[in-house]
Amino acid sequence: MGWNTRNPSKGNNGQVYTQQECLDHPELAAGLKRQRPEYVVKVHEDVFWIIEAKGTHEKIDDAYNEALGYAKDVNKSKIVKARLITGVAGNDDDGYLVNTAFLHLDGRVSPVKYNNRKITGFLSPDQARYLSDNDTADLNELVTNEILLLSIAESINEELHKASINKDLRATVMSAVLLSMVSDTLPNFNGSPDVFIKDINNRAEDVLITHAKREFAEYIELRLPQEEAAKNKYKAAVVRVFFLLRKINIKAAMDGSHDLLGKFYEVFLKYGNGAKDIGIVLTPRHITEFSAEILDIKASDLVYDPACGTGGFLVAAYDRVRRNEPAKVEMFKKHRIFGVEQQANVAALAIVNMIFRGDGKNNIINGDCLSINLNRKIRNGEASAEYQNHTGDRKAVSKVLMNPPFALKRDDEQEFTFIDHALDQMLDEGLLLTVVPVSVMYASGRELEWRKHLLAQNTLLAVIGFPNDLFYPQASVEPVIVVIRKGVPHEQNGKCLFVRISDDGFIKLKKRRLPHGRPYQLDALQGSIFKFIHGGVLPEVDGLIQTKPVDLTDPHLELIPQQYLDNAKLDSDELRRSLSTIQSELVFQEIRRGLN
Repeated sequence: MGWNTRNPSKGNNGQVYTQQECLDHPELAAGLKRQRPEYVVKVHEDVFWIIEAKGTHEKIDDAYNEALGYAKDVNKSKIVKARLITGVAGNDDDGYLVNTAFLHLDGRVSPVKYNNRKITGFLSPDQARYLSDNDTADLNELVTNEILLLSIAESINEELHKASINKDLRATVMSAVLLSMVSDTLPNFNGSPDVFIKDINNRAEDVLITHAKREFAEYIELRLPQEEAAKNKYKAAVVRVFFLLRKINIKAAMDGSHDLLGKFYEVFLKYGNGAKDIGIVLTPRHITEFSAEILDIKASDLVYDPACGTGGFLVAAYDRVRRNEPAKVEMFKKHRIFGVEQQANVAALAIVNMIFRGDGKNNIINGDCLSINLNRKIRNGEASAEYQNHTGDRKAVSKVLMNPPFALKRDDEQEFTFIDHALDQMLDEGLLLTVVPVSVMYASGRELEWRKHLLAQNTLLAVIGFPNDLFYPQASVEPVIVVIRKGVPHEQNGKCLFVRISDDGFIKLKKRRLPHGRPYQLDALQGSIFKFIHGGVLPEVDGLIQTKPVDLTDPHLELIPQQYLDNAKLDSDELRRSLSTIQSELVFQEIRRGLN
């Protein structure tokens, strides 16, 4: 969680006293006498966190009450105070229960909560300091380090692997366990495998029934193997998954303003070998959020994703409205979010994803979008839409966010086929944003004919290029984001925004793609891109972001940044450094040849 676990008495900025070390601090020793809590954690020089542990779940109250007793003894001091206590109960095999409370200055003791739900894992240093500094038991955020999320995702994947649960089933196992955690009570961990797994399934189904999505229960149902030893191994894996999720406070994160759950969901699917094996390529969260921003998703928009996968774009749209227009979010999520996913088990993941944002009654369905149409409909006095099997003339969609399936073999399901379908559902002057392989925008043959047809009926607003490792580790393809205005033919020499992003804020590191933590192009250019799409003028940078007239008479009609952007201006200092590096390398090679 970010704590320095060295002994504070020995310097090196340590923050954690073990049971054998806690009496090294004179003020702690004066209060505790000969008592030795499991751990004492230094939050500030004069503020401490007492942790007591027991070996079985049944003793969680004992651990908590002992920690509280130690804290009260410490607080007799006029110099130091124990402001946090935690009782821990369990072991590596059964998992750990964690119960944490805050001691207010007026003597009250309150459970530590986020989003009005008790946290179930440990606190980070920033969280502990926030509670102490503000004399509150309510956390203001649950932002968790991506490295920790990745670690938990890999641990869960390893547990499911050891239980011989196939890769293509792990995502649905995760969905069932997550749904089972919605309840305020714990499942029967001590029951037989049959009893325990039935309990998990019943809890998950109850949540789906509550959200009118019972038909998806069969796609996430946990199914025990036949052999008794295998059953026990399966149960043990699910129990460990349950407790690993508690470690990062997943339950408290449900329906929270900071999307820790969504972050974890993406990390698990991407690096837990789930997404690739069920045939989906996840659009990274920072891209879905960027897309919702530049399209300016509002509560008045009807948003559609015809190939929604696990619902990433729809979640980004929902989160933006919840953040910017909280008073209108209920109407938006009930009437104006629509998504179709052809694979039922993947659609189930999208449903789960949305349920954890406070709603499962949204219009995400399992089906073939190419055989479905959206027609305008008024629901409870609000403009909405309904799915129909025939073409309607009452268009409804104002914004489309999509990442159509890449490189399908069927001739009738190319990337542009999905784009055409989405455009057919849209109101004139609506905005469509799609992620496609760059080849769609430059290849000859069918792609060329499609681009001609596209520009004859619609306006190309922007083409934004990204690194070819954007979808790593699931796919290696150079993608572009394309933004289109529906129903307004592109004027001859009408301008389009071309952008080439080489730094989206992530780097490949040890077979993973993680945030690098430095300022990056995608973030810096977001405001300029937004401005152009919505009619403004932006500062241009040669080779990076420029508006250029599209030549509709070009027989090749290659609509890509590489074709339209000017060469970047040479930086003389950068050129000097590069030449110096090359010269050093050449000299080094000459020396090596001489030595050999």
